[in-house]
Amino acid sequence: MRLALIIAVLCSLAGVVHAMPAGEPHKAYLTLIIDDLGQNLPRDRRVLALPGPVTTAIMPDTPHAAEFAREAHKAGKIVILHMPMDPATGPFAWHPELPIEELGKRLDAAFEAVPFTAGINNHMGSRMTAQPQAMAWLMGELQRRHKFFVDSRTSAQTVAAAEAQKIGLASVSRDVFLDDERTEAAITTQLQTAIKLAHKQGSAVMIGHPYPQTLAVLERELPKLKAQGVEWIDIKSMIGLRSNQAMGGHGRDGTYRTSPR
Repeated sequence: MRLALIIAVLCSLAGVVHAMPAGEPHKAYLTLIIDDLGQNLPRDRRVLALPGPVTTAIMPDTPHAAEFAREAHKAGKIVILHMPMDPATGPFAWHPELPIEELGKRLDAAFEAVPFTAGINNHMGSRMTAQPQAMAWLMGELQRRHKFFVDSRTSAQTVAAAEAQKIGLASVSRDVFLDDERTEAAITTQLQTAIKLAHKQGSAVMIGHPYPQTLAVLERELPKLKAQGVEWIDIKSMIGLRSNQAMGGHGRDGTYRTSPR
């Protein structure tokens, strides 16, 4: 009886091994955010035509912010506030010397300027995202508003994602900038870098801009992702996939760095 039971268990395990063949590739996921939207409607509408769940990051101090946010929302795209932060300038921009009360007023005004927002990411912000007190306040405020945060990581000194992680705010960090160099060759190389990273660590978050070169590369290359073993998912799905854990380029053992590299 006992021998028969052992044989049955071994046969069951053999069936599981057969159903899950060794060497099966790991899933690789990409998400894409396009920043600096709201300035030029014909150009920005080209972003909405990209064949997948692109996230639209709209600047509050642009002439078409509200109109494009409505169009993006109607098109089923996730809208986020592209919040100006020092060294950015303008009426909405955050600066380290501003009191929390003023930061709050500027955040309120920015959310009013860009409807349908599900979260925010920082526009510029290399100085501002290094301010622990302001970033801690921001993450608490986003938690209160039921918004998520994307750290654009414009500086290695950022503490923004670390502050979000401390309170369990839904958040994620950028892995690859696509178009620091505005040539199709360079952008294609960066996209391939993101694809390789997604295969290596399971996922990659890309940020690009609505430059003609960037859009040309994305229109040409994004339909090829499936053939490369990559699934393009929206930013909310990416946040759920990563569960607020830092990737290797952002921290160690899933915890974000709180000091410079």
